[in-house]
Amino acid sequence: MGRNLLLLPIINAMAGLVGEFEVKLDTKGRFLFPSGLRKQLAASAQRDFMLNKGFEDCLTLYPLPEWEKLSASLSKINLFNPKNRMFYRLFHQGAKQLTLDNAGRLLIPVAHMERVGLVSEVMLIAYNDRIEIWDRAKYFEMIEGNMPDFADLANEVMGEGNNED
Repeated sequence: MGRNLLLLPIINAMAGLVGEFEVKLDTKGRFLFPSGLRKQLAASAQRDFMLNKGFEDCLTLYPLPEWEKLSASLSKINLFNPKNRMFYRLFHQGAKQLTLDNAGRLLIPVAHMERVGLVSEVMLIAYNDRIEIWDRAKYFEMIEGNMPDFADLANEVMGEGNNED
């Protein structure tokens, strides 16, 4: 039985992050990192993160080991190509390393909060290797606005013939 428990963190780390977590920012821009989310992370990924702008009106938080994997992949793109350089700049623009404090809180820099309109009520959306940080109202507005098209989107993304082998 003890041997199975030792494998649990490895299995969790490989399964990918999942879940929605509602948190509140304090007056300094800190939130308590949810224990249910923290438990999904490998021990080596539970303290240090990289924060940057997401593709929509949110921030993206990567556990540092995942950011390092992504950075290694991005370091292989041809930076002599102008589109690649622009993507690289835009993707890394504003990236900042963050560390949980001793109370298990994460401080979001004011500039990042202002960039996406975070005030108090925040949603953490965990999927795959990242956590999106959304203003709660904007998140639910985005979800509700896209739900009528969900079936078509599912067919386009997951339908027969669209999966890569």
